[in-house]
Amino acid sequence: MTKPAAPTLDVRIWRGATDGAFQHFRVPARENQTVLDVVTEVQRHHDPTLSYRFACRVGVCGSCAMTVNGRPRWTCRTHVNKVAGDGTLTIEPLRHLPRIKDLACDMTPFFEKWQRAGGVFSPTVSRDDPVSSVTPDDPGRRAADAAIECINCAVCYSACDVVGWNDDYLGPAALNRAWSLYNDERHGDRAGVLRRVSEAGGCASCHTQGRCTDACPVELGPTRSIAGLKRASLLAFFGLDGH
Repeated sequence: MTKPAAPTLDVRIWRGATDGAFQHFRVPARENQTVLDVVTEVQRHHDPTLSYRFACRVGVCGSCAMTVNGRPRWTCRTHVNKVAGDGTLTIEPLRHLPRIKDLACDMTPFFEKWQRAGGVFSPTVSRDDPVSSVTPDDPGRRAADAAIECINCAVCYSACDVVGWNDDYLGPAALNRAWSLYNDERHGDRAGVLRRVSEAGGCASCHTQGRCTDACPVELGPTRSIAGLKRASLLAFFGLDGH
């Protein structure tokens, strides 16, 4: 009796830089297989020159983010049976970022915008001063807590349509970070943060489509954070305190 053929996946992976093309691979389909497992299978058994990034493999670092069947995802957390019901996978680097080689993209523009938004914490006390005490029920603390778990994986940046056509737009991750700092009373430049995000390419450029919130692997709400910045910048324009 003829043994049935083992199930396989039809995988298309982007090769090269911006002027590259897709390359097809036939990869064994396995139980509980992740998309990162598929990429690793290709690199180990089909083409050792395939370039991609990963680190923790357990959904902590975010470095394995790629575009899978048209949607940005953490590939270590994405099981094949959830996204490739027809047995096909198309894997690309994150969108809206320069492509270095294959599945690796240049994160420099992403982090430059993060800094443009005033994303660096500026303390108001030194290490020799008493630690600032902020109660858990403080409204600013709650607003900052809701936005603070971002690990800068750039999935929201890749999912945002506005980033795709407006090169000046800071993007959801940078604005989400700005919102957390604006609400942190320990930060020494809260007014500067609001000024930065109120300029061209800032929070007013957001079209509130919500794709960033929908795509966020840690279920943050950048859309909500950006709405808070819009409200605060409008109040500041009229000379009112947003806090």
